[in-house]
Amino acid sequence: MAIRDWPEQERPREKLLQRGARALSDAELLAIFLRTGVKGITAVDLARNLLQHFGSIGKLIEADQEAFCKTPGLGSAKYSQLQAVMELARRHLQEKLQRFQVFTSPDQVVKFLQASLVGRHQEVFVVMFLDTRHRLIVSEELFTGTIDSASVYPREVVRQALRHNAAAVILAHNHPSGVAEPSREDRQITARLRDALQLVDIRLLDHFVVGSGEVVSLAERGMI
Repeated sequence: MAIRDWPEQERPREKLLQRGARALSDAELLAIFLRTGVKGITAVDLARNLLQHFGSIGKLIEADQEAFCKTPGLGSAKYSQLQAVMELARRHLQEKLQRFQVFTSPDQVVKFLQASLVGRHQEVFVVMFLDTRHRLIVSEELFTGTIDSASVYPREVVRQALRHNAAAVILAHNHPSGVAEPSREDRQITARLRDALQLVDIRLLDHFVVGSGEVVSLAERGMI
């Protein structure tokens, strides 16, 4: 039976409009994104099949382009649409961060970092530049690739901090493996950047390591 023939209160789009997005299941939300099913399969059933195939909504979102596009019912157009939606969500969270005093709202920082970094297929090193009241001035991705002590340049971080007239910074990077436990290299990078920033009277507040299911604060671990 086509979705248009379902009772109105059971159709995902109408249900969302009547009860809000939180009332929908992962499959129903995904069905709205898909818009249509494939021959003989409704969008909701297709969504359920996709969730079963990938294992979860998170793994579907994090799938690389090749894996996503070769899946029946998906393709390059849907991949582009999903990436655009995710980028809109990231930018929305960054705008929200600019209205919060960042260091007194760590949950907002964690949400932003998870939206920005979870699912990235290479390591990305982010620096959040803060003013004297610890509000976000700007967040920049300064380094990508394998993040180690040789590929993160303290002088570049200091240069950007001075350019933005920052009083403090928060560092963050992801572990594509999904494991958020800080490595020895992570601790070394943190110490080098802390020392370099202290020379120009800029405080390093924290360094977050982002995994697939958690975000670890080096400050909370006593590593700063």
